[in-house]
Amino acid sequence: MAKEKTVFFCTECGAETPKWSGQCAACGAWNTIAEAPKTRKTKASGTGPLRDTGVAGPVSLKDIDAREEQRISTGMEELNRVLGGGIVGGSLVLASGDPGIGKSTLLLQMARNLAISGEKVLYVSGEESLSQIKLRALRIGDCPDSLWFMAETDMETIREQALAIRPVVMIVDSVQTMMLPEVESAPGSVSQIRENTAYLMRFAKTENIAVFLVGHVTKDGSVAGPKMLEHMVDTVLYFEGDSTTTYRILRAVKNRFGSTNEIGVFEMGSGGLAEVANPSEHMLRGMPESEPGSVVAVTMEGTRPILVEVQALVSKTNFNLPRRTAAGTDFNRMNLLLAVIEKRVGVAFSGCDAYLNVAGGLRVTEPALDLPIILAMLSGYRNMPLPEHTVAFGEIGLTGELRAVSQALQRVREAAKLGYRTIVMSAADCEKIRGDAPKGIRLIGLHNIREIPKDFAF
Repeated sequence: MAKEKTVFFCTECGAETPKWSGQCAACGAWNTIAEAPKTRKTKASGTGPLRDTGVAGPVSLKDIDAREEQRISTGMEELNRVLGGGIVGGSLVLASGDPGIGKSTLLLQMARNLAISGEKVLYVSGEESLSQIKLRALRIGDCPDSLWFMAETDMETIREQALAIRPVVMIVDSVQTMMLPEVESAPGSVSQIRENTAYLMRFAKTENIAVFLVGHVTKDGSVAGPKMLEHMVDTVLYFEGDSTTTYRILRAVKNRFGSTNEIGVFEMGSGGLAEVANPSEHMLRGMPESEPGSVVAVTMEGTRPILVEVQALVSKTNFNLPRRTAAGTDFNRMNLLLAVIEKRVGVAFSGCDAYLNVAGGLRVTEPALDLPIILAMLSGYRNMPLPEHTVAFGEIGLTGELRAVSQALQRVREAAKLGYRTIVMSAADCEKIRGDAPKGIRLIGLHNIREIPKDFAF
């Protein structure tokens, strides 16, 4: 009997290599090469037509049915927004996030909403028993009879039961616990994860059943298992948040059926996740008034403007090397902006510690945060607050110039809706939107940070 051939896989990117090595040649990661038996093609990798054409051979463009995909509402507007308007039938969605962040709770609430609307839903768990699922489900409310639960890890059994029930949506929690008997490796291995995902992808497409996969994450925050897992699915959702705060951000990093720029905001409570319809109001709750180093910034997450508070604390250092700390934004960007202030405005931070924080637990990296960071730093350094009801946004160049940002008018309208009357921005944005801005708003357009108004007392 011939000896079974073994191959090696990178657990980070899924690259295959004939022998073991300490570093992956494809992605450069260290100590990620694992041995796995090379098996023959499984049913997950088999051939066969998908539901759109009904034939396996090639077809011309005119023979393809170009009907618009019908979307199913999840009953949660924030989740619908991230998905692009709702669930697309036959889609494969990967939901990932840190342990305990609320992935299973979010999908369970979605399943309950779908069942209440009359849709059949199958929730498959490979990590919890049925009694444990019931205890968690009772926290969010009573579940209708059209919501079915199943504790199973065998993919063949799951497929048989799903075909018997014919649900509209099937949730698999999690892909790392599932296994195919044909694959001779342990659950959670590279081979199992890859083949399980391929199996579910073909099942979703052929049976027109939307499948949601729950995926664990590694220490660096990426999806556990091969990187190709993200390329195989239609949509990748990341659930983000700090364990010390109640806010959760749902973000799409890949979406074949919608935008990848939208976010959904939720708040975790004793009864599950509650949607946050107005994130700006929640992010600014508890903000101090007329305090030095506090500036309100207008950021954009997809098509949604969000107001956040940027806080800066500047104090005389007690060390030879000043300390720099940034929370909620890019640390290197903060250092760059401090250098711009020293060179272009003449304020020296070399003898001061500088601490920057974006309050509310939201991480913002867009360039429009540059101007609020500079204003907060100057306000903290001079120990003088900005005028009341003032917000700012704008990108800063290395010469100190202010550049235009996207969707300036939407930012101004959101700020005006929350009662802010003075808005600082680039001169280019100011001229472009001046005629359309709400009445009673003072627009301040700057060409350079050296033009900061005198009434800011810097």
